[in-house]
Amino acid sequence: MPRTYTLERTQLIPRTLGEVFPFFSDAKNLEAITPTFLQFKILTPGPIAMQAGTMIDYRIRLLGIPLHWRTKIETFDPPFRFTDTQVRGPYRLWHHTHGFLETEAGTLMTDLVRYQMPLGPLGSLVHAAWTRRTLERIFDYRFQKVVELLALPGGDVERVSSSWRMPCPRT
Repeated sequence: MPRTYTLERTQLIPRTLGEVFPFFSDAKNLEAITPTFLQFKILTPGPIAMQAGTMIDYRIRLLGIPLHWRTKIETFDPPFRFTDTQVRGPYRLWHHTHGFLETEAGTLMTDLVRYQMPLGPLGSLVHAAWTRRTLERIFDYRFQKVVELLALPGGDVERVSSSWRMPCPRT
């Protein structure tokens, strides 16, 4: 059985749930929070109606190699969460839950990604040597872009926690 890795990032954004959820549930904003080295492009014509069952096609480049990635919005529960899963792409499994909780200080946003590498033992080596650090870099960039795009003037957005677990129990 392949290893399942888990990435979890939590960020406190000093905006209301009513401001934060629409930003993240608008697929076009994904281009704005994805690092340029991935050359990320949404291929699905817009506007994209976010709901359970929506399919979204993207193009990315990893190490100069163009890859097509298709995700399906598995669950859509505004304004609290939505989940996308990979239908086609570079991972054996990609399951990303975006969670949102309004607090007195703003909206607590949590990204929970469960993923598996392809290629068996070779995939595990690639994960250790490259994938884990690349995902950290992608989510660090995303954190900074969220600060730039959603922080109130003079406000602060902080990372509440960041963790990796590997392997995680299979569910």
